[in-house]
Amino acid sequence: MKTFRKTLISFLSTAVGGLTGKTIGHRMDNQAKEIEKSVPEANVQRVGEGIDVEFTGNVLFVYDVSVLSEDAKINLDKLVAILKTYLDTNIEVLGYTDDKGTEAYNKSLSQRRVGSVSGYLISKGIDSNRIKTEGFGESAPKYDNINEDGSSHNRRVEFLITANQKMKAEAEKETVQ
Repeated sequence: MKTFRKTLISFLSTAVGGLTGKTIGHRMDNQAKEIEKSVPEANVQRVGEGIDVEFTGNVLFVYDVSVLSEDAKINLDKLVAILKTYLDTNIEVLGYTDDKGTEAYNKSLSQRRVGSVSGYLISKGIDSNRIKTEGFGESAPKYDNINEDGSSHNRRVEFLITANQKMKAEAEKETVQ
C-alpha cells in the first residue's frame, strides 16, 4: 500500500513538474505544518507533492466498529478547520482493519469506516467532490497484528491530501508570470 501511495504521489509530482511543483510543494508544506501544529494526535508526513496524515490514537476504531468515537470527532474537527482553509486540495480517505475476521468482511468494514469518516467531514462542510474513499481491509497492515496494541493501530484511517486541478492551474499561472 505504501508503494501504491508513493507511486501515485510520485506520478502527480512528475505531472505537475518543475517550478509549478515547487509552488505547490510550498503550499503543501504550509498546510502540513498547520496540521502538525493543530492536530498533535496525527503523524503528518510530506510525500512528494502530497501530505499523508495518520491519526496515532483517536481515529482508530475499536474491534468490529465503524462508528466514530467522540475523541475521533474532536480530532477530525481540528483537521476539518485546516481543510476548510485549503480549499484547493483533494482528500483521499483510506481505511484499514486488523486481520481478525475474514478478508471479505474486513474489506467491507474498512469501507464502512471510511464512509463514517467521509460522511463526518461532509457534515462539517467539506465539499464531497473533494473526497475520495477506499477501504483496504486487512491488506496493508502498518503494525504487527500479533498483539492487541498492533491490531488496534491497524484499525485506522489515513488521509492523503493532494493539490486539485485549481491549485495546479494557479501554480502554473504563477510560474509563468
